[in-house]
Amino acid sequence: MSARTSLVFLASFVAALVAALVAAPTSLAAQQATGTNLDSLDVLIVHGTVVDGSGNAPRRADVGVRGDRIVFVGDASRMHVPARRTIDATGRFVAPGFIDPHTHLDRDLARPATRENVGYLTQGVTTVVIGNDGYGPVHVGQELDKLQQGGIGTNVAGFTGFGTIRGNVLHMSGATPTDAQLATERAMVDTAMREGALGISTGLFYPPQSFAATPEVIELSKVAARYGGIYDTHLRDESSYTVGLIGAIDEALRIGREAHIPIHVSHIKALGVDVWGKSDSVIKLVEAAHRSGMAVTANQYPYTASGTSFSASLLPRWAVQGGHDSLEARIANPVEHARLITDMRDNLRRRGGAKSLLVTGARDTSLVGKTLADIAAARHGDPTDVALDVIQHGGADVASFNMTDADIANFMRQPWVVTGSDGSDGMPRKFGTFPRKLHEYVFTKHVISLPFAVRNSSARTAEILHLPQRGLLQAGYYADVIVFDSTITDHATYEKPTLLSTGVEYVLVNGKLAIDAGKPNGVLAGRALKRWQ
Repeated sequence: MSARTSLVFLASFVAALVAALVAAPTSLAAQQATGTNLDSLDVLIVHGTVVDGSGNAPRRADVGVRGDRIVFVGDASRMHVPARRTIDATGRFVAPGFIDPHTHLDRDLARPATRENVGYLTQGVTTVVIGNDGYGPVHVGQELDKLQQGGIGTNVAGFTGFGTIRGNVLHMSGATPTDAQLATERAMVDTAMREGALGISTGLFYPPQSFAATPEVIELSKVAARYGGIYDTHLRDESSYTVGLIGAIDEALRIGREAHIPIHVSHIKALGVDVWGKSDSVIKLVEAAHRSGMAVTANQYPYTASGTSFSASLLPRWAVQGGHDSLEARIANPVEHARLITDMRDNLRRRGGAKSLLVTGARDTSLVGKTLADIAAARHGDPTDVALDVIQHGGADVASFNMTDADIANFMRQPWVVTGSDGSDGMPRKFGTFPRKLHEYVFTKHVISLPFAVRNSSARTAEILHLPQRGLLQAGYYADVIVFDSTITDHATYEKPTLLSTGVEYVLVNGKLAIDAGKPNGVLAGRALKRWQ
């Protein structure tokens, strides 16, 4: 054999070897991941368009599942792989299950009637996070274990809460903690992190957390940082109540810098007439932080209304310091009452006026479905006086219409902004967030692409939360898989917030079908996910 022939032969052999390795990585990885060969599968999804969560372009491929793992993504017919159940996904998209980093499902998942989490499964969500806004427990691990033992329809992970911790130590006081009290708070964070919390969450807009100064938050965040946790924050101000939106972003960035902890803003928005159009300024601040080496991300829901209450949206923070009895005393004091009404009127202006607040839940059920303007007109009273009366007689949850489509779209286009529902009772977000984003912003308005939307609802979120082997359609990853079509639609409204979404045909949670041909089947395949697992 001549030298040239030898070189040609060698080159051909190397090319063939490379081609073989490229062609077979999924089957090899599958065998390594499962410790078996591919002579049988539990579920095989064929003929679908795979959007794998990486952000890459969709492609035609089949997805094989064995046990709780994806064992290959490729051409099943070429590999001659049999399966116990084959799903024909012709004309549909196959994607990783969505991950919601901000929900209020703590009690729902503990109740037998709602633990299947159908409202999220029908959105294509396979993992949810609880303990947000500073309300997570200290004993995170115990709470997660209880949920898994009871059975849950989706995976669940959790934060410990700054509000819970400060409330246990200082109650509704506005005092600065003593050294001993701060040591107690630190120990609580340490306990939560050792039990598997994702990190620490705050709701600095809400009392008693709003009474805390930044250094206290930094000190507790340092503890979470030592365990590789993240700082998840509902900002101190998303409008112009106190420090302002920009000031609140600056505070979050300061906490990240000084505690050496990744920052996740829940939820990023420009709330109220005073800050409409400031999304550009916020984005510039975050991008500058990225250039300095900081890890800063956020989540967002695709609605113009936030979920709040008359109390949270209208009462100034000074008025609620000390708790309900202190508030009542201030209302009874003529001088403080006058100041309170003045501040409440300004807060109502920030929110866009009485027509912008729609009651979604109240002790007086006759108020539900009415705006503050409607209630005030029926009572022939001033909206602010009427709102204060409602607060004194049990309060009311509201949808506050105070954001613009332009700011929502601007934030949504950012690669560091992921999808999060902030799902709470009375709000359509709890039943429609993920389908709404796809239907409205991908398939209708074309604000973002499908691969971008899927990535920022799955793999990017898993990366932020440090959830290993979830969020991608890849061999060896957990088999959280969804099949949906381009008709995916949210149906929940502010008047009927519990209507289920449609368009998600199949959902696998840890390899088990939980939605089959569009129907929930009662399977409770969810798991408790702890930071160190």
